[in-house]
Amino acid sequence: MSYSTDPRAARSREAILGAARELLVGEGPGAVTHQRVAQQAGVGRATVYRHWTRPESLLLEVMSGADLPYFKEPAAPLRPWLHAQLRAMADELLAPPVAAVALTLMQAAIWDPQIAERRDASVRTINERLGAAVAAAVARGEVETTAERPEITSMLIGPIVYHTAMQQSRVSDAVLDRLIAGIGTWRD
Repeated sequence: MSYSTDPRAARSREAILGAARELLVGEGPGAVTHQRVAQQAGVGRATVYRHWTRPESLLLEVMSGADLPYFKEPAAPLRPWLHAQLRAMADELLAPPVAAVALTLMQAAIWDPQIAERRDASVRTINERLGAAVAAAVARGEVETTAERPEITSMLIGPIVYHTAMQQSRVSDAVLDRLIAGIGTWRD
């Protein structure tokens, strides 16, 4: 009997997804492991493995229905808030399951229109959030920039993805500071 017709399997699957969502929202993508999800859902780790053999698969499914945790509530001044947000993102992307999901999403989006839609929605969300935060900082006189929203996003996040996913190295605070400085002329 498949989990789609077995009510027990369907219940455990929903409990697992619910637990994974809670962990994702509460602690970030790095917390979505088979062991942590099993504990949170009150099921055995084997049950989680039965539905998702790899943690990346579970994280990908959970992320498809979750709101991105980054750049949600901008604070003034922008620089320290932006540094903290980028630091959190860079640290999360360094976790192998998170890096695997990010790279899988990028690669799979080439051939899978549904995944491409998820990727595009995530990119739009990040562009909007970062763009709004920078526009507010411009209005407050904190920074001058001629960069457009997508350009700001790629200037800030592109190098972080490269460092974490491609080089598998931690992004230093000095690099984050240079990325932030590069989006415009800051008034301190």
